[in-house]
Amino acid sequence: MARKQNYDYYAGFTKLAEYSCMAAKIVDDTLHSFNKEALSEKLEAIHKIEHSADEQKHELMKALAREFLPPIEIEDIAEIAQLLDEVVDSVEDILIKLYAYNIKTIRPDALEFSDIISKCCATLKKLMEQFSNFKKSATLGTYIVEINELEGHGDTLYTRAMHALHVTSNDPVEILTWSRMLDCLEGCCDAMEDVADAVENIVMKNT
Repeated sequence: MARKQNYDYYAGFTKLAEYSCMAAKIVDDTLHSFNKEALSEKLEAIHKIEHSADEQKHELMKALAREFLPPIEIEDIAEIAQLLDEVVDSVEDILIKLYAYNIKTIRPDALEFSDIISKCCATLKKLMEQFSNFKKSATLGTYIVEINELEGHGDTLYTRAMHALHVTSNDPVEILTWSRMLDCLEGCCDAMEDVADAVENIVMKNT
């Protein structure tokens, strides 16, 4: 008889998604009420979240290494855990770059990106909450589509923001630093789409 599965991988996925929401909240608060002097404190707070997400992923992977009969393929569990961890990393990276590039003021496009990222994280959490019931869920597919649509909005915003940056600024340092910031913000949306695409592929393999 196969031993009882002790670790709830789907709950682990949901917890990782929650960490991304927590990180996105810090980023959103930081950008909408930007205070350069408070940035190091915000960095410390978001790093604690990122560290907790790392620990959650490591706990999941340790359980997976001992697993006899996981609910889905081992490779798929490992992929989702890694991708969710990368989402948290990509959100944290926004604040890291704000600090590293010594950003003094926030461009309006960044605030729009933050709104998209916050919505993406919230939908990602809903997706993970439905993942365990993927064979019967009536909303899981809707959440996948929503994340893909939000990522599409991010792509459009990226093109518009990059154009506006090069049209309105004559400062080469500002153009360089904000080009990298926009790359980072757009990459964050991509990271969440990667999770949604991976979930969609797993659902197709298992239904």
